[in-house]
Amino acid sequence: MTSLLNILSILLITEFVGGNVANGFIVLVNCIDLLKRHKLSAVDWILMALVLSRTGLLWIILMNWYAKVRIFAHFVWITTHHFSTWLATCLSIFYLLKIANFSSFLFLYLKWRVKSVILTILLGSLVFLVSYLAVVKRVMTNKVNMTWNFKSWGFPQVWNMSAFTLGSFISLVMSLISFVLLTFSMWKHLRKMQCSGNGAQNSSYKVHIRALQTVFSYILPLTAYILALMISVWNSNSLSNKPVILFCQTLGVLYPSIHSVFLIWGNKKLKEAFLWFLWQLMCWLRERE
Repeated sequence: MTSLLNILSILLITEFVGGNVANGFIVLVNCIDLLKRHKLSAVDWILMALVLSRTGLLWIILMNWYAKVRIFAHFVWITTHHFSTWLATCLSIFYLLKIANFSSFLFLYLKWRVKSVILTILLGSLVFLVSYLAVVKRVMTNKVNMTWNFKSWGFPQVWNMSAFTLGSFISLVMSLISFVLLTFSMWKHLRKMQCSGNGAQNSSYKVHIRALQTVFSYILPLTAYILALMISVWNSNSLSNKPVILFCQTLGVLYPSIHSVFLIWGNKKLKEAFLWFLWQLMCWLRERE
């Protein structure tokens, strides 16, 4: 049992360090680009906000596990989780509107107003954040004012998890819809290219593939993250199995860590900067030898 806890703790620390390095690298590259060109693209601004929220999420998850700063940590976790999830959803929708090709008037209108669409989604998502914070505040107030047994905490706990699950589920569904529509757009593009005899391996096809990889790399870890949180929160008052709780924490940290790594590999500018950094590091190590 002790060995399992040690392994999970090592994995948790490794994910924490790796996630902070990946998030810090994205911020550093974009800050250097901003200083050089005095501007950033819309996708770079979304990435900057996303990785900053991810960094906060990583730190608050670790703080909550080791320091047990319950009330403060929970409110900060709610906020960082919200922006981490919804900014990634906005990134998925941004790729959909920028890359996919559909002849629908509504889609073309949204494509033309893509920045306004992203801002509207982000502002609209604040309804879930405010509602969840209000529910959590009510639950914590009730928890202080009454003796808690199964009957007393069951109903507020259901409201707590329902509010959390609703916002996360809608975010996940929107990302899934973006993924499906991107896949359909790529399929239409492949059919068009095959019918014209021009081949399928052109720049548009590659852009579709990169966008699909980026969106899918968000959907899979988010699904695991939500399941881990549901297991952890639903059983927080009855689960005494420490390895299970630590496993949920480890799985939770994997989401903001691994997705940032995928973002680096799926973004041309970030990937080139990362490969350049590795090359410089290898040259430095050779000189040292």
